[in-house]
Amino acid sequence: MTTTHTLFEKIEEIVSILNIETITDERKETLQPLIDFIQSKTNDKEAIRLNFICTHNSRRSHLSQIWAQTLAYHFNIPNVHCYSGGTEATALFPMVAQTLQNSGFEIQMLSEGPNPVYSIKYTTNEHPVIGFSKKLDDEFNPKSGFAAIMTCSQADGGCPFIAGAEKRIPITFEDPKAFDNTPQQAEKYNERNLQIATELFYVYSQINS
Repeated sequence: MTTTHTLFEKIEEIVSILNIETITDERKETLQPLIDFIQSKTNDKEAIRLNFICTHNSRRSHLSQIWAQTLAYHFNIPNVHCYSGGTEATALFPMVAQTLQNSGFEIQMLSEGPNPVYSIKYTTNEHPVIGFSKKLDDEFNPKSGFAAIMTCSQADGGCPFIAGAEKRIPITFEDPKAFDNTPQQAEKYNERNLQIATELFYVYSQINS
């Protein structure tokens, strides 16, 4: 993949130091079904719909959705539409928004309240990702022809069947929530942020357009 698109400067800096050598062979096997799904859709010139699912749609699923959309643009892979959802709706956790802002994303709160809505931009002229917590079958999300990517083991175990999903892919991450209200909170959220970015960078780097 030679052609890439330019992201905001700080995001570009982070992307430039992502090291896919840190990904184990076992983890690469876990990521392979997602690579296969994206490659198949790319080959057929079809829309690539990715719905990242976690229990509360508050942390890992949002980080995954946003980096998946951002890196698809970076790698110039067209027709990628990323979503997220939960088995229940709560709120996008503020530390997630802060972590993304620290990574160079431009974040604007569009509405306040118990489940605020955020605009999350990764480059100047592309549509922002709209971030808020929602159930996986929310009207905002696709109803068919998508890959359901299970980002937490609880949702993976609790949702053996996702209505409308063309493919169900478990790619689970440890929950940074375990470090809420501790001195390590910011560090651990960023650690998970970078892991998700690195693994999705690897996924897109394997796609032949």
